[in-house]
Amino acid sequence: MSPEEWTYLVVLLISIPIGFLFKKAGPGLKRWGAAAVGLGLTLFTCGPHTLHSLVTILGTWALIQAQPWWGSKRGFVAGIWGRQRQGPRQVPGPSTTASCLCPSSCHALALAWTFSYLLFFRALSLLGLPTPTPFTNAVQLLLTLKLVSLASEVQDLHLAQRKEMASGFSKGPSLGLLPDVPSLTETLSYSYCYVGIMTGPFFRYRTYLDWLEQPFPGAVPSLRPLLRRAWPAPLFGLLFLLSSHLFPLEAVREDAFYARPLPARLFYMIPVFFAFRMRFYVAWIAAECGCIAAGFGAYPVAAKARAGGGPTLQCPPPSSPEEAAALEYDYETIRNIDCYGTDFCVRVREGMRYWNMTVQWWLAQYVYKSAPTRSYVLRSAWTMLLSAYWHGLHPGYYLSFLTIPLCLAAEGQLESALRGRLGPGGQKAWDWVHWFLKMRAYDYMCMGFVLLSLGQTLRYWASIYFCIHVLALVALGLGVALGRGSPSRRKSPATSLAPEKLREE
Repeated sequence: MSPEEWTYLVVLLISIPIGFLFKKAGPGLKRWGAAAVGLGLTLFTCGPHTLHSLVTILGTWALIQAQPWWGSKRGFVAGIWGRQRQGPRQVPGPSTTASCLCPSSCHALALAWTFSYLLFFRALSLLGLPTPTPFTNAVQLLLTLKLVSLASEVQDLHLAQRKEMASGFSKGPSLGLLPDVPSLTETLSYSYCYVGIMTGPFFRYRTYLDWLEQPFPGAVPSLRPLLRRAWPAPLFGLLFLLSSHLFPLEAVREDAFYARPLPARLFYMIPVFFAFRMRFYVAWIAAECGCIAAGFGAYPVAAKARAGGGPTLQCPPPSSPEEAAALEYDYETIRNIDCYGTDFCVRVREGMRYWNMTVQWWLAQYVYKSAPTRSYVLRSAWTMLLSAYWHGLHPGYYLSFLTIPLCLAAEGQLESALRGRLGPGGQKAWDWVHWFLKMRAYDYMCMGFVLLSLGQTLRYWASIYFCIHVLALVALGLGVALGRGSPSRRKSPATSLAPEKLREE
């Protein structure tokens, strides 16, 4: 393991006992204590480069504050626990309203601002400025997701207030809406909260508020769910160390590698992707354990929470510690990886759903839904393009991510044309073959993700004759020839990018 990987591991591990300390604290201590720890970790690992995150936060907050403040009084809004707040609302006069941004523009402007700053951030070395540390990049990536989501939540609040004013009466509590527009200090506390600050999981501001306002936090289980979640991590860690030692990635960069027989070159991408998966399994499980220790993202099972998005159903708040203890809780909101689903799901689109789950929700909610096209394949390509850009500027990201839409189109077209014609036994055999090819497709795409450079990625893919690209094109052509409609006409396009039945928020 590299020194950077050891640093990440230490940060993840120390977040677990810190979580237990914050779990039963009051809202104020949770807010400012968690922010102080997060800011301290950022300063320790990023040093003066922490300024980049501060500039990004201030820019987004300025955009949010440019929103109009609709209505003469604030309506009732609530989180999952149904808590209600009411207070005075300022009414913009004619002159201020005309100069303010349209409520629906906040999310788009925040996305443009944060993604533009990512470009500047990654071009610093070209401009002769100090290159940020890898930890700064990690903080910046998660911060980008959080700030775009925050702007969208504020946008939803303003739109709800405008509808309330138009209807002339105040509605009851609305699930997921913020109680008010966060102040600068509240935005800073959310942005620098130590939970997931470098590795995820991503969480919305509403989820953060629900943690601060959690009724009877002592009744929320932590230790037992943490142990259930953590038990496979040591095994995954050992498998990572073993596989990365026996099959080092650096071997692929050497000329001698390409003198090996074709079967050896084909096989090598399998253990490389295996080590890649084990590494992230350990990191994300440890990050989830940090959340579980703090009771962060805990909701009643009845709320049917989604990874990243949070509850989909509102639950009445418990009125006593005994009632709170009687509830059954889960941590689906901060679940970032389904290891079994990733390894053993059948389809490429399902593999995306189970990997980096909170980010997949973010991509589906804020990128896929607003794509400039209605075609399933083209919307997927647009989403993968922005996902590659979010990860970085290395060509390997783009080569890998933009192979996914081709695989999605091929599997969707061929499956709709052939699988339904098979009997039960034939469909079972089909699924096994499909699973095998899905894993090889991800092995293949992983090589671009880890080799990064254009030359090295294409060199490796060429050495195995671009087999996955060729196979996907053949499958797509065969599916079109047999013909049962295009992937753009599938009924549920969003299922490849987020959990099923993704709802508008």
